Amino acid sequence: MSKGFLARLRLSSLRLRLVVVFALVALTAAVSASGIAYWLNREAVLTRTQDGALNDFRQEMQNRAATLPLRPTEEDLRRTAEQMAAGSAANYQVLLLGERAAGKPIVGASDPDDFTLADVPRSLREAVDTRRPVTDANPYPYHLFWQRTERNGTPYLVGGTRIDGGGPAGYMFKSLAAEKADLNSLAWSLGIATALAVAGSVLLAQVAATTVLRPVHRLGEAAKQLGEGKLDTRLRVTGADELADLTRTFNSAAESLQKKVADMSAREESSRRFVADMSHELRTPLTALTAVTEVLEDEQDALDPMIAPAVALVVSETRRLNDLVENLMEVTRFDAGTARLVVDEVDIADQITACIDARAWLDAVDLDAERGIMVPLDPRRLDVILANLIGNALKHGGSPVRVSVRTEREELVIAVRDHGPGIPEDVLPHVFDRFYKASASRPRSDGSGLGLSIAMENALIHGGSITASNSVGEDGAVDGAVFVLRLPLDASGITREVRTRSGRGEVEDE
Repeated sequence: MSKGFLARLRLSSLRLRLVVVFALVALTAAVSASGIAYWLNREAVLTRTQDGALNDFRQEMQNRAATLPLRPTEEDLRRTAEQMAAGSAANYQVLLLGERAAGKPIVGASDPDDFTLADVPRSLREAVDTRRPVTDANPYPYHLFWQRTERNGTPYLVGGTRIDGGGPAGYMFKSLAAEKADLNSLAWSLGIATALAVAGSVLLAQVAATTVLRPVHRLGEAAKQLGEGKLDTRLRVTGADELADLTRTFNSAAESLQKKVADMSAREESSRRFVADMSHELRTPLTALTAVTEVLEDEQDALDPMIAPAVALVVSETRRLNDLVENLMEVTRFDAGTARLVVDEVDIADQITACIDARAWLDAVDLDAERGIMVPLDPRRLDVILANLIGNALKHGGSPVRVSVRTEREELVIAVRDHGPGIPEDVLPHVFDRFYKASASRPRSDGSGLGLSIAMENALIHGGSITASNSVGEDGAVDGAVFVLRLPLDASGITREVRTRSGRGEVEDE
């Protein structure tokens, strides 16, 4: 039996259940039919043999035992019993029981070694000796009785009657061994027929299951392809049964899904182009605004005290708007799949130090990193990741923020931990969602809600990931939030952009 066949017949498969049901139905039907056939044949065989032997015995009793004298001798009984057994075509032994005088029984047997009075059941003797009243419904005082018994594993038929009007009682003893052998042969034949019926039903079940399950299997494969994004998957409709209706329904659902996905994709693409175009168009006026705000900021000390707060607000909001536009453009690049890595071999400790120093965070950040850990990555994108993680920790957790670096299992692990109140459990699953605000009552904050999302995208493009969790102190209370950045030490296999001496070009690693 092949492994493929065993795989198809796994316990949970519909095929196996169909085969088992077919086999059980066939087994039940075959056993029932065989049992009924065996019982009917058994009764027919035994009844035929029994009736033939008893009728012959009754006739012999009338023809021979009835001619004996009222007080026969033992020799008379023996000779008559031998004549009855020899003249019978039913091949049975005979025993005659008479009286030489009142209360003095004598026995004559055709074969005393094979059949004696002890072989006659007491209940049968009592029934034979019982005289019944003669009426219109019962013209004879004595009747012929029979009983099936067993001796040494061999079944026997024992019958007995008494001569009306006086005379000996007679008993016959016939072996049913031949009938038992015939019935055993019949049982074996019926058993073999049952086994063949079950085997045939299993084969038929396999054929039926294959016929029924092949369309179901095709539907399953088509649904799998549909789930993998192959929305043009369709099935050929054959026949006019329920499975054909199911196939038509699947095709209709697939067509509707393809249309809806196409509409959604078109709307998403339109929205993405709108965001990208809007961000691009905003850059020109923002550049001018930024230049103006820089001038205003330089002259802020010389401005009227009533105007200075407004100028400070314009400066901060312009910078915030500039950051938002830059973030939106970065997000659109990720969504469009055009983001590339400018890979360089960098010292992680130097890179983190440069990120902290550029933002004047040296006094607020505790760095635990050994020098000399060289990793191929995009320095600009790593700077974006670190700036977002450390800035988020300083904003929500306060200083000091601890940044630790280690390598494990071919990965670079950078952990950023603060000692603030931590992240609420209902917020943890959403910290990397775009525009997600932890507090619904404060929809407007200094951040755009894109920083952690962009950090995650930059990690993913490196083939890495970022996880967020809460640190628990010795007393079991939350002791700050922990963001863990994991990046592969081997940069092969990722799409990247490289710089060359002759210029700049794009390549993709195989």
